Amino acid sequence: MTMAVRHFLSSLQSKSNISAATIFRMTSSTPSFAIPSLADLCDDHVSSPQRLSVVTPGLFSSYGKHPRFHGRIETVRCFESNPMVRTVLSSPGDDRVLVVDGGGSKRVAILGDQIAKLAMENSWAGVIVHGCIRDSAVINGMDIGVKALGTHPVKSLKSHIGERGVPVDFGDVEFVPGHWVYSDEDGIIVSEGPIHDEGSNEKKSKL
Repeated sequence: MTMAVRHFLSSLQSKSNISAATIFRMTSSTPSFAIPSLADLCDDHVSSPQRLSVVTPGLFSSYGKHPRFHGRIETVRCFESNPMVRTVLSSPGDDRVLVVDGGGSKRVAILGDQIAKLAMENSWAGVIVHGCIRDSAVINGMDIGVKALGTHPVKSLKSHIGERGVPVDFGDVEFVPGHWVYSDEDGIIVSEGPIHDEGSNEKKSKL
């Protein structure tokens, strides 16, 4: 990275609420660098007191440029209506992950490109939607990680606000605000506390 680029990024961070971690994801040619793999985490913490839980394999598809993301959990519960999703993702994310329980509905999309852009700009590490998204081609070009059940072209209703900060349960796992969630190409896991080492980026050998 050149000195000019470093100066620009420093200026960008000082004039906005974009976190250093988000700027790294937006500019790195290897965005998943230093983010632990689920395989390594499961090897290290299969008997962890942090109560490692694995979301039902194969339930979610991956969208956005970053299938690997992790952070503290924030939650929204809604059904075919997404005003609370927009509200939450319009606020500073501080590298958290928003988990949206859309009731598993595949009749409308809970998240589209405009709300995904809000998540990216407000430093959310990722979004997990127990429901559908739309504008997937656009989202796939964004510096954000999104997991969802699938896609649907019809936008959601705006008929009810939804709930924020409540425990939600799907994929045989309970997602509790303040707990941690980890996502990569192999799936999604949840733990009561952080189980990764931010300073470690060594790839472990597999036997």
